[in-house]
Amino acid sequence: MDQKTSFPREKIRILLLENISDAAVQTFHAAGYTQVEKLSRALSEEELIKAIKDVHLLGIRSKTHITENVLEAAPHLHAIGCFCIGTNQVNLKAATERGVAVFNAPYSNTRSVAELIIALSIMLIRKIPDKNKAAHEGIWLKDAKGSYELRGKTMGIIGYGNIGTQVSVLAEAMGMKVIFYDVVTKLPIGNAVPVKSLKELVSHADIITLHVPATPATKNMINRNLLKHFKKGAILLNYARGDVMDLQAVREALENGTLSGAAVDVFPEEPEKNGDRFTTPLQGMSNVILTPHIGGSTEEAQWNIGEDVSNKLLQYLETGTSIGSHTVPPMHVPILSGAHRILHIHKNVPGVLSEINALLSNHSINVLGQYLKTNEQIGYVVLDVDTRLSKEAFNLLKKVKHTIKTRMLY
Repeated sequence: MDQKTSFPREKIRILLLENISDAAVQTFHAAGYTQVEKLSRALSEEELIKAIKDVHLLGIRSKTHITENVLEAAPHLHAIGCFCIGTNQVNLKAATERGVAVFNAPYSNTRSVAELIIALSIMLIRKIPDKNKAAHEGIWLKDAKGSYELRGKTMGIIGYGNIGTQVSVLAEAMGMKVIFYDVVTKLPIGNAVPVKSLKELVSHADIITLHVPATPATKNMINRNLLKHFKKGAILLNYARGDVMDLQAVREALENGTLSGAAVDVFPEEPEKNGDRFTTPLQGMSNVILTPHIGGSTEEAQWNIGEDVSNKLLQYLETGTSIGSHTVPPMHVPILSGAHRILHIHKNVPGVLSEINALLSNHSINVLGQYLKTNEQIGYVVLDVDTRLSKEAFNLLKKVKHTIKTRMLY
């Protein structure tokens, strides 16, 4: 953006945690922001409360938890960037109430996860984990029994979203039949076929892969009752969320032959940092592949996420555009030359916009552009006003009832 921001770029403090990709650092530096601090680890609530006092933009991944106490200690915080798929680690309600925009990267690592799903499917259907273990123990197991090709088998995808559709495309390229189940009606890609229920899907699929969000509806969706309906000898993959499977029930299904193999990347409880001890009921099983939440952890995915989220943060910081936000109502705002821009976030109650317009009108302040969007909790107004009277307009807007946050953008 060519226009100079009202707050000098060199004074904007940006804190990036959990070894976020250097793509983000480079993006901020290229835009003229010099105060970028990058840490390789997550911070505890206590540490973050101390560190966030003067921070304007915060970048995190999945291990840092943004609580109400953290947000309360961040009076200057404009936005949080979750450099990952989810936003579960952020108290979105508290962020919304404080007018803090929260962005994430829901699409940037889809290819990395999808490729790994196909690779794991091949490893498990060929019984490679068993043969690998035997070879490491000095035992030669050259045997075709129980090893199969993917071609001609049925891939069952639970959750036909960004990742699920990518898996669908790759699975068909491998010669598989694809069926899928989603709570929302989705247009099939290629020759994929939707089914009407989970029971129908698991009873027909040779490989079942989960790609659903963590919600009350998906908690333990793979349970003892549903496992009874699985096609005997099926393979189960969970690279979605840690609480969507009853792991003890899955272990029992592996032991009794209902499942012939499984691969799991996400767990109900995960260590805070590398090197910490980790336990799961699925440990010690030769037909199970366990990975430490690395489904989207490729150099390409992390670079794409770094660019995607940092650009969303910059767009919000410099233009007021909030597309992709989970808290501040998402809105695309065109640039209007020859005007000063003010952002106003307020509680979503009747009469606020009328009060804003009345105040400006009473002081003969001409509004050149005005944009409003609301959600259940807050309203977001972007105002382009006469440059000669923008400071007066800014001071008036701060006095509006139910104001949460006002910012002179440029």
